Amino acid sequence: MSSSSTQASQPITPELRKWIVDQAQAGHSAESVLRAMIASGWNEDVAVNAMESTLRGHLEQQAVEKGLPLAVPVPEPSLGESPLYLDAGDRRVHVLQSMLDPRVVVFGDLLSAEECEQLIALSQPRLARSLTVQTKTGGEEVNADRTSHGMFFQRGENELVGRIEARIARLVNWPLENGEGLQILHYTPGTEYKPHYDYFDPKEPGTPTILRRGGQRVATLIMYLAEPEKGGGTVFPDANLEVAPKRGNAVFFSYDRAHPATKSLHGGAPVLAGEKWIATKWLRERKFE
Repeated sequence: MSSSSTQASQPITPELRKWIVDQAQAGHSAESVLRAMIASGWNEDVAVNAMESTLRGHLEQQAVEKGLPLAVPVPEPSLGESPLYLDAGDRRVHVLQSMLDPRVVVFGDLLSAEECEQLIALSQPRLARSLTVQTKTGGEEVNADRTSHGMFFQRGENELVGRIEARIARLVNWPLENGEGLQILHYTPGTEYKPHYDYFDPKEPGTPTILRRGGQRVATLIMYLAEPEKGGGTVFPDANLEVAPKRGNAVFFSYDRAHPATKSLHGGAPVLAGEKWIATKWLRERKFE
């Protein structure tokens, strides 16, 4: 029997969804609920689909009732089978660490040493004091919390940038055109970026203007181009996590709603010795224009 005919013969009714929610609220594990459904004659594929869709919807309803924004689809690397490596098209990328809450993935060898050097060399003549988005107006401003210098490449500005952007799109399964331009940042001793969120605060008056260019930011990829001697890690205070800024590696994190519940608060710890260079790629809901 095909899965479609099985689904038709075993419809997922409102009564079944209520029973699944009741079992979850009573403290029964997902495995025990699944076993009970299969023992009662449910096809395993139908039972799994019913549980996943019901519990996902239940959690989302609870979140909305608590005043959280609706969750949206986000980029996601293909880690369902816990691979050690991912095919990024022109490069095999290591999977070094994966965390679900917050959603954080650390990649190894995403960029070659030569690519790191080329990005630094191309960016140096265009560096200026880093700005942050001014959510009250939709413009940009100098922010005391961000003491780096940086610049932006236009999407696909040159062969190197285009190649890296295509690699990122394949790695995290997100359309290339949904990405903002690649930003290069340079940190010297004493400079940092204090913990912040990358999504745009829906309560700020300038946010609607910002969102017209491609919707909310839904994920960030930070690539390390040069290693400081000390300090400079990417910190996630809500997860007690610090990612070391090793050249060629990268940290990816996503946030499915514009709310602190995503635990996506992060920052660049102060550089204590040496210099840190990074490339940041922000990903939007829709095509970024």
